[in-house]
Amino acid sequence: MPVVRRSVLIAACLVAGFVSSAARAEPAAAEDCGPERALEIAARVQAFYDSIQDFSARFEQVSESVLLSGASLGGEEPSRGHVVFAKRGRMRWSYLEPEPSLVVSNGKTMWIYDEAANQVTRMPVAQEYLAGAALQFLLGEGEIVESFHIKALTCTSESAELQLLPKRPASYEKLGLSADPGTGLVRETTIVDLFGNRTRIRFEAVQLDRGPPDSTFDFALPDGVEVIDLELGGTGPAP
Repeated sequence: MPVVRRSVLIAACLVAGFVSSAARAEPAAAEDCGPERALEIAARVQAFYDSIQDFSARFEQVSESVLLSGASLGGEEPSRGHVVFAKRGRMRWSYLEPEPSLVVSNGKTMWIYDEAANQVTRMPVAQEYLAGAALQFLLGEGEIVESFHIKALTCTSESAELQLLPKRPASYEKLGLSADPGTGLVRETTIVDLFGNRTRIRFEAVQLDRGPPDSTFDFALPDGVEVIDLELGGTGPAP
C-alpha cells in the first residue's frame, strides 16, 4: 500500500482510541446489550482516555478492500511497527514492516515520509483526515457520546463490541471497537470507510503516561527529499 493511502487509514483508525491486545482464556457469558448498557460502556471508555496523557505500543494494522460491487479483494499484508500518542494532537507512527515509513504529527502539521520513494507529504492537521471528532476523541478533547450514535453489538463481563456511527458528516461510515466494559480500555478498533473498505488495528505491549519528550513529535526533513506540500499547494525538492 502506498504510504499516503496508508496514512489516511491510520488517521481514520485513530478515532476509536487506544488499544490493548490482552488475551482472554475463556469466553464469558453474554449480557444484556441495550442502549443504557452501551452508553455506560462508552462513558467508561471516555473516562479512561480523559485520564491518560500519552500512550505507546507496538501495532499491527490490517486492511481489507472491496470492489464497488461489494466483492472482497481480501486482506493486504499486515503492517507492523511502533506508535506513540500524546495529547495536544501529537503522534508518531514508525512503520517497520513490510516497508519502512513514518507518520508524524505535532498537533498542527502532519508529515508522511515514504522512505523508498524519497518523498514527504506535509499537510495541516486541521484541514485533513485528523480533523473533527476523530482526533478530538482520541486525544481526550472530545466527547464520544456527543459525537456518535452508539450501539452495543455484544456484551460480556470481559468484553463489549460497540458500533459508533458519526452524528455529523465524516470521512468514514462507521467505527467498531472492542472494549473492557469495566475499565474502558479498548482492545481493538475497526473503521469502515465510505466505500466499504475495512481497516482493523490492534496494539500490544502498551505503556501509558511515559512522558515522551516533545522531540518525539518533530520531523527532520531529509536532504534532497521531494516535498508534496498540501498546505501550500506546491511540490518540489526540500528547501
